Amino acid sequence: MEIKSRIVDEVSQVYEWIDAQIKANIPTDERCQGCGNCCDFEKFGHKLYLTSPELVHFRIKMGKENLRAMHSEICPYRVDGKCEAHENRFAGCRIFFCKADEDFQSQLSESVIVQFKEICKRSSLPYQYKELSNSLNFICPKHK
Repeated sequence: MEIKSRIVDEVSQVYEWIDAQIKANIPTDERCQGCGNCCDFEKFGHKLYLTSPELVHFRIKMGKENLRAMHSEICPYRVDGKCEAHENRFAGCRIFFCKADEDFQSQLSESVIVQFKEICKRSSLPYQYKELSNSLNFICPKHK
C-alpha cells in the first residue's frame, strides 16, 4: 500500500477512535451541537493545532480543488455557521466542543498525539504540530 494511502487509513482510524471515545464518555446533550462558535478562534479565545499526518489526510480527502487558505481568525470551512469539512475535520475539532469536560479533552488529546506520532514513525513522516492557518496556507495551491 502506498505510504500516503496508509497514512489516510491510519488517521481515519484515529478519528473513528476519537468519535467512539466521545460517544462512550460524553452524554449526547453535552457533545458538539455544531453551532460553529469555536470556529471563530479569536472570539472563542483558542487556537487549533494539527499534526502532519492529519494534514496529509485532509489534503487527500478534501482534494486540491477544495483546499482553502485561512485569511482571518475564522476557519475558512465555516460557512453560514456550519463546517463544510465536518466529515474530514481535524482531531482538535472532534475533541474540543463548548460543553466538554476539560480534563477529558486533555487526556483524549494526549492519547491522540501519541497515536499521530506513531503514524509518523511507521511512515517516516516528520512529525509536526502547527497552527491551523499555517498548515492550511502551506497546502493551499493558491499560495504555492
